[in-house]
Amino acid sequence: MNAMERKKEVPIWEKYALTVDEATIYFNIGENKMRDLIREPDCEFVLYVGRKALIKRTAFEEFLSKTDVV
Repeated sequence: MNAMERKKEVPIWEKYALTVDEATIYFNIGENKMRDLIREPDCEFVLYVGRKALIKRTAFEEFLSKTDVV
């Protein structure tokens, strides 16, 4: 069994943090808009792992529920 066979896939709706690509698909928001949102200084739903930006799924869901215009 190689490393790819051992890797477990977590369904996107169960992940704590999503990549920008996953978030754009899951939330149906364009990549440019998502990147603009995570660049905001008061952004509370982004998590950086090195230079990689991850979107905290539930925090972004809360942000969307409180927002009228994205």
